[in-house]
Amino acid sequence: MRVMRPTLLALALCACVACDRAPTAADAEAPAATAPQPAAPVIGIDLAGIDKSVKPGDDFDQYANGAWRATAEIPADRSSTGIFLQVFQKAEQRTADLVKSITESNPAAGSDERRIADYYAAFMDEAAIEKKGLAPLQPELDDIAGIDNAAKLAQYMGTHLRADVDPLNATDYDTDHLFGLFVTQGLEDPSKNMPYLLQGGLGMPNRDYYLSGDKAIASIRDAYQDYMVALLQQAGIDDAQAKAKRVYALEKKIAQAQASIIDTQDAHNAQVWSRADFAAKAPGFDWDTYFKAAGLDGQDAFTAWQPGAITKLSALVASEPLQSWKDWAQFHALDRAASLLPKAYADLAFGFHGTTLSGVPQQRERHKRALTAVGNALGDAIGQRYVEKYFPASSREKVQQLVANLLAVFPARIDALDWMSAETKARAKAKVASIKVGVGYPDTWRDYSGLEIRPDDALGNAQRAELAEYRHQLAKLGQAPDRGEWWMTPQTVNAVNLPLQNALNFPAAILEPPFFDPNADDAANYGSIGAVIGHEISHSFDNLGADFDAEGRLANWWSEEDAKHFEAAGQKLVKQYDAYEPLPGLHINGEQTLGENIADLAGLEVAHDAYVKSLGGKPAPVIEGLGGDQRFFLAFAQAWRSKTRDEALRAQVVGDGHAPGRYRAQTVRNIDAWYEAFDAKPGEKLYLAPDQRVRIW
Repeated sequence: MRVMRPTLLALALCACVACDRAPTAADAEAPAATAPQPAAPVIGIDLAGIDKSVKPGDDFDQYANGAWRATAEIPADRSSTGIFLQVFQKAEQRTADLVKSITESNPAAGSDERRIADYYAAFMDEAAIEKKGLAPLQPELDDIAGIDNAAKLAQYMGTHLRADVDPLNATDYDTDHLFGLFVTQGLEDPSKNMPYLLQGGLGMPNRDYYLSGDKAIASIRDAYQDYMVALLQQAGIDDAQAKAKRVYALEKKIAQAQASIIDTQDAHNAQVWSRADFAAKAPGFDWDTYFKAAGLDGQDAFTAWQPGAITKLSALVASEPLQSWKDWAQFHALDRAASLLPKAYADLAFGFHGTTLSGVPQQRERHKRALTAVGNALGDAIGQRYVEKYFPASSREKVQQLVANLLAVFPARIDALDWMSAETKARAKAKVASIKVGVGYPDTWRDYSGLEIRPDDALGNAQRAELAEYRHQLAKLGQAPDRGEWWMTPQTVNAVNLPLQNALNFPAAILEPPFFDPNADDAANYGSIGAVIGHEISHSFDNLGADFDAEGRLANWWSEEDAKHFEAAGQKLVKQYDAYEPLPGLHINGEQTLGENIADLAGLEVAHDAYVKSLGGKPAPVIEGLGGDQRFFLAFAQAWRSKTRDEALRAQVVGDGHAPGRYRAQTVRNIDAWYEAFDAKPGEKLYLAPDQRVRIW
C-alpha cells in the first residue's frame, strides 16, 4: 500500500514519515510522566547541529542544521533522515514493545489483542507465505480471467472499490484502482455525509511520471515497464512483455485523462452528480453495475471531485480493448499484493517502489514492516493502548493549553490586518472560534469486533481489513457528520487540518521531544510544536482552506477586494518558492505548494505572537548565549532539518504539495522578528526588503 499526498479534503503537515520521505537520529526515550522537573528548563535546541561558519541571513537552514547534516547518515532502509524520523522511530519502538507484550500474553479469542497478535503473526510467518505462493490471490486473479464483457469489468471494479481514509491518502487520486472513494460531509450541505468519487488508475506516484520530459523521470518510466514484465513473469503469466506494453500504454492514457495536482486542489472544480448524471456526463462505463457492486446503488448523489477526469476515464473504458483492462487489473492485483506474497514478489515490488522511486537501497526489516501493517489494519486498537501507556493526561492538557494560546492570538492578528474589511474579519474570527481541536487521540475508538483476522492468512487479513474499512466508511452515508472524527491514529507522527470538518488532529506520537518537551524552554516549544499547531490552524485560511466557512461549507465569505489582496499576496509567495532549485534544473512549483507555504508562514507568525504573549511583557531569558527569539527560530528550522536521497527529493518536488524541509525552514525570511534576532542585512542571500516580505495573515 503506497501513501500519497493530500489535497483539499485533508490538509496534513505531511512530514511524510509514512511515505518514507520523512526525515534519523539517535532515539532517546522521553522522560517518564513521573520524572522530576529540572531546576531550569532545558534549551530544547541542538547547539552542536549549528554551522556557525554560515551567516543566518545567507542560508538559515544551513546555519541551523549544517553541522548536523555534515555527519548525518541516511539509514539504508530510508530515503531521508531528520527530526521526523527520530520521533517516528520512538513511536515505532513503543509500538513494537506493545505488540510484543500483547503477543506474549496469549490474549483471549475475539479480543482486539488477539486480532493484533494474529495479524502480526501471519505477516511474520514467511514460511507459510512461501508455501502458499499465489494461492491467496488466486480468487481475484480468477475473477479477472473471467471478465468477458463490459458489465463484468464494471462489476470487478465496483467490487474492488476501496475507501481512501488515511489523511495522507484521503484524496488519493493516484490510487491504482480506477476510482477511489472518500466519505465526509457535503461541500455545500454540511448536514449530511456524501460519497466523493476520485480519479485513479496509475501505478506510479502521479500523472507527471508518465508525461514529464525530465530525463530522470523518463528513466523511471523505463524501470517501471521492466518491473511490470518481471512481476508478470514471476507469476508465470504468458506473454508478459506484450501484456506489460499494453498496461503501460493504457496507464499513459489514464494519466493524460487525469486532472493535474493544481486543478485537483481546487474544490470549486468538483461537481455534485446524481446517479443519472453519470450515464449522461461520463458515458462509456456501466455505472449501474459498478455502483451496485460497490454497495452504492442506494445513493442519489455523489461529489465528482475531478469531473473532467471521471468523464475521460469512463470514455477510456469504452474505447480501450477489454484485454488491456484485464491485463491492467491483473498487474495491479499482483502489485498491490506483492508485499504479502512470497519473497520474490516482495523483492521485485521493493526494487521499483522503494529503490527506483525513492532511492532506498535496503528493504526495512520484516518485523518493522509487520508493525506498519498492523497499524494500518488495526490502528485504533494499537492507538488506544499506545496512549494509555505513553501519553499521560498531563501532556494532553499542556498541549491543549498551547493550542488555546495560539488560537487566542489569531483573532488579534485578523483585527490588525489593514487590508481586510470588517465583515470578512468577523467571518474569519467566527471560523477560528468554531475550530474543533483533537489532541493526542479521539474521544471514541473504532470497533473491530466484526473483522476476522487469522494467524495464517497474511494477505487475506489485509484484504479483509481494507474491506472492513470500506464498509465503515459506507456506513457513514445517511448519517450526520461527526466533527470529532479522526483521520490519523495516535501513533502517527504528523498532524492534520480537515477543512470540511473545520477540525484539527494532533496525534500523540508527534507530541514528543524535540517537537514538544514539557521540560523545555517555552521558546523551543513554541518554535517547534507551536509552529506545527499554527500551521494546522492556518490551513483553515490558506488558499484552499479559505474557501470553506465556519461550518466547513464551500462558500465565499470574502469581499471582492479582500479576495484580490489575498490572491496577490499568495502570488508573491508563489514566486518566492518558484525560485528555489532543489536539484539542477528542478524547481519547486510555488503554485502546487502554495497552501502549505501559506500555512508555514502564517503558522510561524501566530506561534511567534503566542510566544511573545506568553512572556507577559517580560524579557525572554538568555540561555546558552541565545535570546528568546533566536531559540524560537532555531527550533523552527531544526524541526525541518532533513537529508534526502535525490530520487526521493525529485519525487517530492514533482508530486507533493509540500516543499522540501530545507526550504520550509527558510520561511523565516518573511518574518520581521527574525531579521532583528539574527541581524540579517541587505546583500545577504535571504534578505528581503520590508516591502518585499510576504505578509498574508
